[in-house]
Amino acid sequence: MSAESAAILSERWRLATLDRAQVIQLGFMSTIIGLLYVLFHLLGNTVEHNVASRSAFAWMLSRWNDSISYGGADYSHGPLIPLVSLSVLWVKRRELIAAPKSVCQWGLAVIVLALLVHWLGAKIQQTRLSLAALVMLLWGVPLYFYGWRVGKMLIFPCAYLIFCIPLTFLDTLSFPLRIFATSFSTHMANILGIGVYSSGSRILSDTSAGFQFDVADPCSGLRSLLAMTALTAVYAFFTQKTQVKKWLLFLASIPLALAGNCARILSIIIVSAAFGEKAALKIYHDYSGYIMFVVAVSLMVGVSVLMNMEYRQQFRRIRTWLLTREGAAEGR
Repeated sequence: MSAESAAILSERWRLATLDRAQVIQLGFMSTIIGLLYVLFHLLGNTVEHNVASRSAFAWMLSRWNDSISYGGADYSHGPLIPLVSLSVLWVKRRELIAAPKSVCQWGLAVIVLALLVHWLGAKIQQTRLSLAALVMLLWGVPLYFYGWRVGKMLIFPCAYLIFCIPLTFLDTLSFPLRIFATSFSTHMANILGIGVYSSGSRILSDTSAGFQFDVADPCSGLRSLLAMTALTAVYAFFTQKTQVKKWLLFLASIPLALAGNCARILSIIIVSAAFGEKAALKIYHDYSGYIMFVVAVSLMVGVSVLMNMEYRQQFRRIRTWLLTREGAAEGR
């Protein structure tokens, strides 16, 4: 490679802003993170349930690919999570490079705590604890080497990796979510004039020759809840200006996801009443998931717009407009 090409690459990737000590520090940190990968790959899984491997990553991949065993808790979005975190780092790369750097002893405390969590997870055969420890280490190591300014900017991209961890115990929420979605959708259908009633998680038409279907585990809304929380987290990070608003929008993803799922079930009731049970369950059902995401995402964007609106400025404009109209009326 010529000197001119090296200079272009240095300027393109901002390498010229790093001095020798920082380059050595970066290389040392990268080596530690590589060793952590080896540690969690070789000694990360002590459960080996359905996974013939000691790797925590193999255990995680097996959960991502299993959408049946855990009450509809689908983690197929798992592979996208690291890509989103890397994208955030790429967007913030100039700020990360420009941030003042110094060794932070609190980072060492985080590293020690994370290693203890990993040891605990291995002892009690909870691989998800080991994966949580890995997320802590991915934040603690840069915090130790580069200080709080860098660590603060890494909180979100590192914390976002928590969505990678299969929280399979959430399958206990599947049945309550089914009952809620069934009850709410039935109530809304009756408001629209469609005679239906619920029995457990079943929805039945009032007429003897009408339709009936069961809201099964995959339709509980747990799958959409997991996906919407992950989507709303990154959307709130980029669109909201304060931490309070970011958290409020993120927490709003829970009722928004439930509303989207209820809208989906309600649409199936409407199609069943209009075109029959066969058309609704065998033709429309497989495509009705788009209804859920359209409703949930639209509500998410709408709530975000309302949270970012400058209400005082809007009130001033309305007041000015009213006063102008009043003055014009008096002038006539």
